[in-house]
Amino acid sequence: MQQYKRPEAIKRMNELAGSRKPFLFIIDYKQQCSLIEEISRIDSTRCRYNFNGVKNVDTVTESYSGRIDWNFVPMSLADYRQAFEIVKRNILAGNSYLANLTCKVPVSTNLTLEDVFRYSKALYRLWLKDKLVCFSPEIFVRIEDGEIKSFPMKGTIDATLPDAEKLLMDDPKETAEHATIVDLIRNDLSMVAEQVRVVRYRYCDRLETNKGPIFQTSSEICGVLPDDYPSHIGDIIFRLLPAGSITGAPKSKTIDIIEEAESYERGFYTGIMGYCDGRTLDSAVMIRFLEQEGENLYYKAGGGITSKSDLQSEYNEMIQKIYVPIY
Repeated sequence: MQQYKRPEAIKRMNELAGSRKPFLFIIDYKQQCSLIEEISRIDSTRCRYNFNGVKNVDTVTESYSGRIDWNFVPMSLADYRQAFEIVKRNILAGNSYLANLTCKVPVSTNLTLEDVFRYSKALYRLWLKDKLVCFSPEIFVRIEDGEIKSFPMKGTIDATLPDAEKLLMDDPKETAEHATIVDLIRNDLSMVAEQVRVVRYRYCDRLETNKGPIFQTSSEICGVLPDDYPSHIGDIIFRLLPAGSITGAPKSKTIDIIEEAESYERGFYTGIMGYCDGRTLDSAVMIRFLEQEGENLYYKAGGGITSKSDLQSEYNEMIQKIYVPIY
């Protein structure tokens, strides 16, 4: 797939959407490297995708009946504490209200990247040969009939806990975190759309994983785009990046805090991936992410930190998210 830097990527997306040529886009967290290609030119031996039913593979998600070896060694609590305290210190100083802290975790498994793509049950799936697989449950934005919608996802709990959904919905930290991200996304959409409004606030979804079910909370935010939006698709998407749900608020300062706290490069993790045919667009935040570096595999995971965050709870949530949705 052709790689583009930010200015060229914006131009290419505008051109393809304006001429109604369906294309795939994959944009890294820092928007330094974008993969953009017309659907008709994508080699399915190197790139496979299934974005909410739009796909270049004919098979449905298959059931996996074999054994799953899934082992990982997360960073120590002491190492996580160092990064956590950088974020917490900045929050208490008023530099941020919410910051998404992530980690890179070595994983060993009997599954290949292609296996994970083939068997994962997720709304959005992407496989790049010998590079990465992403199986994301989180929508970035959807565009259809002149409307743009976003569905920020914040708040996670083990669904097997007694009264798990109530515990999640009543948790003051999770409530504050979700309110902050909804406000941020509403402001972001207001930069590119009119009549921005929250349609649904903090609803709960149940997700199945190889380690058991989890609950996650989301909201739906909607706005109206200008009539000429197809020829400005690239400008619209890049104006919204990086995604608010994987940075924080205020976004610009929080990005600097994340850069200080995290000890690795996110790369395509927490970037976005999607499909556009000129009139409609569907995209996902690239979370739930397994990457290959040489012979090694790494899972990247994290969560939102607020003034109410507890070190041990955040560490546990990060570990909880290191899963594959194969069951």
